Amino acid sequence: MSKHKLFKLGAAAALSVTGVSAITSLKTVRAANFTAVKRVKISYLPGKSLNIWTNYENGKFMGYRAKDGSVWNVAETAVDSKGSLWYKVGTREWIEARYTVDVDKETTTPVNTSAKAKKTTNKSTKKAKKTTAKNITNIISLGNTTKKKATKAKAAKVKKAKKIVDAAVKKTTKKTTKKVTSMQASSKAAAVVALAKQQVGKPYAWGANGPDSFDCSSLVQYVYQHAAGMELPRTTYDQVKVGQTVYNKSQSNDQPVSASNLQVGDLLFWGSETAPYHVAIYIGNNQYINAATLEQGTIIQTMTSYYNPTIVKRVL
Repeated sequence: MSKHKLFKLGAAAALSVTGVSAITSLKTVRAANFTAVKRVKISYLPGKSLNIWTNYENGKFMGYRAKDGSVWNVAETAVDSKGSLWYKVGTREWIEARYTVDVDKETTTPVNTSAKAKKTTNKSTKKAKKTTAKNITNIISLGNTTKKKATKAKAAKVKKAKKIVDAAVKKTTKKTTKKVTSMQASSKAAAVVALAKQQVGKPYAWGANGPDSFDCSSLVQYVYQHAAGMELPRTTYDQVKVGQTVYNKSQSNDQPVSASNLQVGDLLFWGSETAPYHVAIYIGNNQYINAATLEQGTIIQTMTSYYNPTIVKRVL
């Protein structure tokens, strides 16, 4: 095997090697030996390592991988014909950028919205009390009206009663509509789970669009299109922008999401909100279906505290 200079930050971290008997043939170079464009950390599946390729366009697997969590220096960036970003980490070694996070941008400060929410609640409560006090004053004043204004007061009471009846009818209609919408969402969720389970066992292939093989985001797009009639974007980068945010680890003081907060059909993401690298479909009972890896294919997995999603979006 020819020697390669890998721009890895420090020479101590080990590489995961497949099909290579001697890792000593690889020459690891410290960051001080060249000018790096940026530093990135491998953010792949836990316990898995990222393939290293000979080129960013139609490259070949070099037989060794970058370990999950290891830090690398980037010498050059490039975009392939499919629009995917790649990083050059050696003399001719390339890795996919979507499985990395920038070291300098990795840590984000949780946003504390509790004080603002409390302030808004207090303001709303004061306004409601003020409105209630005003209504009570108006009712008392009606009792003190003169005989001359009795007819006008009676008309006002009739009008008020009519408004109350109309409001009750409107509220009932709204509840009925909400119940129907909820039933429709439940029906779609059941269809999504059923179709997703039919894909279990199919192979993983990066860039595949189904129905014979999938990558993680194409599985989500295929299932929601055919089971729920929804046209979701193709990549995790765009899918994470759709729907209602149910959970965001960066805004939850790093507390893991609870299964009690999830609904069947929710989308589970791993990675940051700006650069998610994996997505799965929640099917209930703390389980999800995903196109995992080349070795695993499309499988059902259980959420654990070690491998917990960082973002949850509700699209149904």
